Amino acid sequence: MEEKAANRAMLRHFVASAFSFDKPDHLAVAVSGGGDSLALLHLMAEWAAEERVRLEAVTVNHGLRPEAAEEAKFVAEVSERLKVRHTTLNWTGYTGKGNLQDAARRARYRLMADWAKGRGISTIALAHTADDQAETFFMRLARASGIDGLTGMQRRRASDGITWVRPLLMQERFELRQYLRELREPWVDDPSNDDEAYDRVKARRAMEELSKLGIDVHVVGRVMDHLGQVRSALDFATHDHAMDCVREEQGDLIIDRRRFAEGSPEVNRRLVAAALRWIASADYGPRGMKLQEFLSAMMRGRDATLHGVRLLGGKDVFRLTREHGAVAGVVAAPDQVWDGRWRLEGIENKGFVIRALGEDGLLQLGERPKDAPPRETLAASPAVFDGNTLISAPLAGMGPASARLIHPTGGFYTSLLSH
Repeated sequence: MEEKAANRAMLRHFVASAFSFDKPDHLAVAVSGGGDSLALLHLMAEWAAEERVRLEAVTVNHGLRPEAAEEAKFVAEVSERLKVRHTTLNWTGYTGKGNLQDAARRARYRLMADWAKGRGISTIALAHTADDQAETFFMRLARASGIDGLTGMQRRRASDGITWVRPLLMQERFELRQYLRELREPWVDDPSNDDEAYDRVKARRAMEELSKLGIDVHVVGRVMDHLGQVRSALDFATHDHAMDCVREEQGDLIIDRRRFAEGSPEVNRRLVAAALRWIASADYGPRGMKLQEFLSAMMRGRDATLHGVRLLGGKDVFRLTREHGAVAGVVAAPDQVWDGRWRLEGIENKGFVIRALGEDGLLQLGERPKDAPPRETLAASPAVFDGNTLISAPLAGMGPASARLIHPTGGFYTSLLSH
């Protein structure tokens, strides 16, 4: 009996400690109905009641299995019993092309983020465990991932305007199942968790064999912690190098060629990968040979394009700017953020639209001011149009509107130290 009480206390402690330094007034927990997420729902409900925090539960029905709707209904019933408001989000966007698991994961996070922002929620708790972490390690090892990939999931991460928190990342799956058994609470077993067509299931099976060598989730976790320390050191080295050779200019990054060349190959690779992510407002950057070819073009002073970003080579500096082709179809209303990072102000007519200046806008703009950015930067910059008529091009100093960079990860230097 004492052991059961101690285990429950430990689980409650890990949940509470995940929010001890930044306790939100209103947050959500993602619940699929499986053992991990249902255990987290119970733990979060108990913690939220004690801390007087508003808690909501959200389930994403991907519509990929006939049982999914019933599972969402089951979560709703448990949530109601726990006095937690529940919402089911439905995904219908799969086209049948590409990696289904990846598409479903991306859609799940996007749907939850949009829903949370609509509810005034900035934090969502996820039920990933130490087992998930170890499985991720082996999946990424099979893809020959580098330091960033092998450090695995972070306990706290900001993306899509939401802080994602994993309170149970140090707990094993069997501990959570045991907790539910003690509560006499059922859970749903997803049959895909036993389907060896999926890499995660293959990794799980491989771990069962590796445990015979003493390689279990705790050993893998310690290895990932060591790699995380290496990653942190590289992040700081990259940040310091960027402070020495990079400056921001109207959403572009200007890199001093000589100072950049003084950096180590790995630090330069990380710096450029981060720069591409930052300019494209992307969660992930390019990898492998494509990034290496882009770096080679930089060192040779040649123009190149990658990840929606253009490289403009020069004798003394490189300029990384948004690629016009990547934003040519992006349109926003005057009160909306454009391209994930620009907000325009001073637009009184709500019937106007914001889109890339483009070639037609450059023709209407006429001769560029001497202090204006290069033509390539302006073409991909936000501009205000009334139909096809250019009203304002803020980065060129034309018209009443002004443009403010509101990048979700903050300034470039800050983004190098945030994950």
